[in-house]
Amino acid sequence: MAMRSQVYEWTNGSATGTSSIRQTVDPIAQTVSGNKKTDIFIGGIGSNITKPAETNATQFVVIEDVATSAHAASAVQVRINTTDYFQNPDITDQDGVPGLASPYPRGTSSNGAISDGAGSINVIAGDNVLPSFSLTPEIYVLPGQTYSVLYTSAQEAGVVGGQTKSCTSVACFVKYTLYDGPDSLIRNRLLEMGITVNPSNVDWYKRSLLEQQSMPSNGGVA
Repeated sequence: MAMRSQVYEWTNGSATGTSSIRQTVDPIAQTVSGNKKTDIFIGGIGSNITKPAETNATQFVVIEDVATSAHAASAVQVRINTTDYFQNPDITDQDGVPGLASPYPRGTSSNGAISDGAGSINVIAGDNVLPSFSLTPEIYVLPGQTYSVLYTSAQEAGVVGGQTKSCTSVACFVKYTLYDGPDSLIRNRLLEMGITVNPSNVDWYKRSLLEQQSMPSNGGVA
């Protein structure tokens, strides 16, 4: 398939308390240090993949949505090669999009899971945070580039030595479309035309080519 939409969900939980490829039932929360960027793909915490996210010479990725936990002052950042996408006006670093603006899951509580100090975890419901942020324009990852999605929180999360931190579970979500082969070539043409790269516009361009090929030639004389 030359064009496919994909989603990736990351949490800091795993079956054994160490990084794993697949998420499991009743995971153990791993520690996430506060004020430190964690790569949700290969950061060694929770659910990970086996190699960095990257595109080859015939691939093109469009990141369409990012979201993260609404609690623990969580934020999500996208890094292309070595450059962070979301920056302050003076080009200094920032943590990225706050979970309060783009929560995952949608409608979650901003309080999260809180320890009562005696080992019990209470989930405080109430505010049901909904998104106020939209990733517009979408983020383009060009052929040959590597990309990372980085999670940051102001509070330490997880369980250390049997002691529960202020919150246990945090998560991130990424939605993107991968264009490969002929669709990646169409992407080049759309960019030259100043047209947004998305599945609808790629399909429109394909239809336009087919219509041009099916038009009768005017070279002959009746």
